[in-house]
Amino acid sequence: MHLFPRLSTASPSGYSAALKQVLVCALVLLGAGAVQAQGTKSDYERAEKLKVAMNTKVFYAPSRFSWVKGKDTFWYVRQTPKGKEFMLVNAQKRSKKPAFDQQKLAKELSSALGKTVEPYNLPFTEIMFVEDGKALEFIAGGTKWRTALGSYKLQNLGKAEEQNNRYWGDRWSDQGNKPVLSPDKQWEAFIKNHNVYIRSAKDKKIEHQLSFDGSAGEYYSSFLEWSPDSKKLATNRVRPNKEHLLYLIESSPLDQLQPKVHTRNYLKPGDALPQRAPQLFLVEEKRQVRVDPALFGVGTQYDLSNPSWRKDGRAFTVEYNQRGHQAYKVVEVDALTGKVRDLIKEESKTFIDYSGKKFRHDVADGKEIIWASERDGWNHLYLYDGATGNVKNQITKGDWVVRRVIHVDEKDRSILFEGSGREAGQDPYLVQYYRVNFDGSGLTVLTKKDAHHAGTFSSDFRYFVDNYSRVDVAPVTVLRSATDGKLVMELEKADASELPKFGWKAPEVFTAKGRDGQTDIWGIVVRPTNFDPAKTYPVIEYIYAGPHSAFVPKTFNSGSRHMQELAELGFVVVQIDGMGTSNRSKTFQDVAWKNIKDAGFPDRIAWMKAAAQKYPSLDLTRVGIFGTSAGGQSSAGALLFHPEFYKVAVSSAGCHDNRMDKMWWNEQWMGFPIGPEYAASSNVVNAHKLQGKLMLILGELDDNVDPASTLQLVDALIKANKNFDFLMVPGMGHSSGGEYGEHKRRDFFVKHLLGIDPPAWEAKDQEKAKS
Repeated sequence: MHLFPRLSTASPSGYSAALKQVLVCALVLLGAGAVQAQGTKSDYERAEKLKVAMNTKVFYAPSRFSWVKGKDTFWYVRQTPKGKEFMLVNAQKRSKKPAFDQQKLAKELSSALGKTVEPYNLPFTEIMFVEDGKALEFIAGGTKWRTALGSYKLQNLGKAEEQNNRYWGDRWSDQGNKPVLSPDKQWEAFIKNHNVYIRSAKDKKIEHQLSFDGSAGEYYSSFLEWSPDSKKLATNRVRPNKEHLLYLIESSPLDQLQPKVHTRNYLKPGDALPQRAPQLFLVEEKRQVRVDPALFGVGTQYDLSNPSWRKDGRAFTVEYNQRGHQAYKVVEVDALTGKVRDLIKEESKTFIDYSGKKFRHDVADGKEIIWASERDGWNHLYLYDGATGNVKNQITKGDWVVRRVIHVDEKDRSILFEGSGREAGQDPYLVQYYRVNFDGSGLTVLTKKDAHHAGTFSSDFRYFVDNYSRVDVAPVTVLRSATDGKLVMELEKADASELPKFGWKAPEVFTAKGRDGQTDIWGIVVRPTNFDPAKTYPVIEYIYAGPHSAFVPKTFNSGSRHMQELAELGFVVVQIDGMGTSNRSKTFQDVAWKNIKDAGFPDRIAWMKAAAQKYPSLDLTRVGIFGTSAGGQSSAGALLFHPEFYKVAVSSAGCHDNRMDKMWWNEQWMGFPIGPEYAASSNVVNAHKLQGKLMLILGELDDNVDPASTLQLVDALIKANKNFDFLMVPGMGHSSGGEYGEHKRRDFFVKHLLGIDPPAWEAKDQEKAKS
């Protein structure tokens, strides 16, 4: 059942003698059917007001739930007409009540902070129950507080810990010198002069050198792993690589006049990587056992994991990821002999999606292994015999995918997992929850509603909170049994009744056949609140085509918000998951292999043509596109590789040449060694092909995608004598452009797709950009 009608069929009202009064009413009510112009000041204002409404006028729709560790209770925050309410649920008692007295806490907090704190606008959203639920801890005003749930007297626990802003690309150093204590606390293992040593934990003067061939050029890792019985020690010997430094210039720092230079270690496709070889030491004998390095692909590694011991100490395992990602192995090393054997060997002619789909769970200390694989064309689970390395049985199967394993119950020999695409008649991207036995029998559907489900499980996996919705169905929250999916209690039902008062209509889910004429391509259509089916509208596509996931919103009032704001200016805005993205079959995703420029464009174009055939109001002679990061690459690429269809593009933070971007993401899809495919997909190499209107947006401190990637495209466009717009935002990192960039993007589409000059910027617009 749809929450709101998908299309307005009412005839728009015309101008009247009381036009001024009508316009004022339209702005107040956002009943924009009275406004006929497109891209006007009133459209911009209505977009901003609608943004506020979408953020604040949906009630009783919580999205995060926190179980109390070891308890059958959980809490959540819900937005209500009077404000923010913290709720506490006891699953065993089937009870729901306020988590604490917000009035009393607000009074105490007002006194402590020296300012008024409103009870239903408390300055925090995270709480922690302590003292067996008798007290509460939270952070407000930069301070950590504790309050007893009775007196509500506050205890100042000091300054809150600052969040770790560690750079995403940093790798943990394996050249530390921190000693590692053995499980029996008798020995310490450490690195000295690049070699492995042990010493008595009681008398640290007595040292024993276990390795002798370590050097600066090939050292022993400080990630030293003791066997559980403390009799053996394992680590890797490492041949290091050279750093690739990314230099960023901060032109306008807040704390000084002169610019600053920042550096990041930022490996790019083709750069050298560390090469590792497992090492084994017998502590009682004070000797090293040779492990053949040739069996671990030294020289061809993308990565080799640190050793992981079996609980009985009989062996350790490592995982080998071959560079190019066409081979992945789980390898076991015998703890006494150093003998190596493959437990699992995964191979692919394209790529193994290790970064998004790898799953391994060792059952009964490795007697069996549960492993995820796409070997049959769909992401499924397999049960391996840990002794022989053979597959005992395929656990899940069919033309659908396992999305995530939640829990493996070794005692009951069952698995809780997320899946999609299994239920007939549903959008194949909608997540449902399942339970299945190790042998593949007893598959139980735990959620059945035709919606996207998000489960939050209790620590003992007896219960889960099921929060479900669709882009056109408001959220419902219930508590279910994780054994059979039966309803335990109803929790919340969202109230979105205010949104239609602002003219809002839910996005339309639309499907059409892709390039092959057979495969269903899914997307959404977002129309302005004053949509008139008798008029024609330019179409703007929001694109992100990264192969690592799928991106069309599936939940209510989520990712479509910014699309709705853009639509208000007089556009129909769409988002589509074309081939080359994930969460469908392996064949569907493989389209991206060594061909990132494809970006699913043949499917996207076919989808929009089908939509325009059904809805003549979509004007495909005026098509725009925008995106960020990989979407920035694709949006600019649309004007290079498909200028017959796309006419205007705004590209933010784009990785315009995959050789310039981070190694892990680009080699995953484009392969290794670096081949001609990289240049073929490069916007820089193909810049001379530009047709249409292009705007590039870049943050000077982007450490996700090297800013030089965009600047090299700028250089190539200038050399090709191409006309384009370019905005660099000082101090900005990886971003679509912030408020300022968003305004520029809207203006660009209004000017070049609607053919009118956008309204002049006002002081309030400038203040918003500053904030």
